[in-house]
Amino acid sequence: MTIMLNRPNRRNALSLRLMLELTECLEAIGANPEVRAVILRSAGNVFCSGHDLSEMTGQNINQYRRIFDVCTRLMEKIQAIPQPVIAQVQGVATAAGCQLVASCDLAIASQAAQFATPGVKIGLFCTTPMVALTRAIGRKRALEMLLTGEFIDAHTAAEWGLINDVVAASELDTAVAELARKVAEASPLVVAIGKQAFYSQIDLDQPKAYAYAKEVMSMNALAQDAQEGMKAFLEKRPACWSGQ
Repeated sequence: MTIMLNRPNRRNALSLRLMLELTECLEAIGANPEVRAVILRSAGNVFCSGHDLSEMTGQNINQYRRIFDVCTRLMEKIQAIPQPVIAQVQGVATAAGCQLVASCDLAIASQAAQFATPGVKIGLFCTTPMVALTRAIGRKRALEMLLTGEFIDAHTAAEWGLINDVVAASELDTAVAELARKVAEASPLVVAIGKQAFYSQIDLDQPKAYAYAKEVMSMNALAQDAQEGMKAFLEKRPACWSGQ
């Protein structure tokens, strides 16, 4: 399943309406067991320029809270649905657009892609993008991006862990489709269990993370797909997933 950001004339900025539509779309995808992976891509030369600044001036505190609350729900929804979400980044991703990439489960970018959290330069620190960015690349690198507002290129983004890989622009569609195919080969039930467990344990201390993970893995082992997968491996045959 592919989701397309289609506001190229506005640099695919995240208007309130667009964020609500994306969240609703992800909600529907999450409830569809036929969808095994999601590709998030954009029209035009810019992946996403962040919040739509035309909606960001002259508002009151409750209106600003509404915008950032909706944005937070969108980023959380990406990680809450059972299917892995892959960002296909063909161009610039800034501010909340960089947050969008950091929030996706996986990301592949073209060599033309660039990433930045430049809010500090316009008087609005990228505080909500900071949450996803810090968890993706760590404190020192995140603070460098947040405090300077400078761009990093795609190869640096891959080295820092913001994205998984960099490919030539002509190879981007193929590379993302291949990654989605590999994800879709596994049991959808097991992928969903694993994705939920990953985000549940990631911020726990190690003893709590292990206590949680061993219980999840024990329950996972009881699933039909786990039993089928292990038997198929032992019998040297392809597994036949039931999603149960």
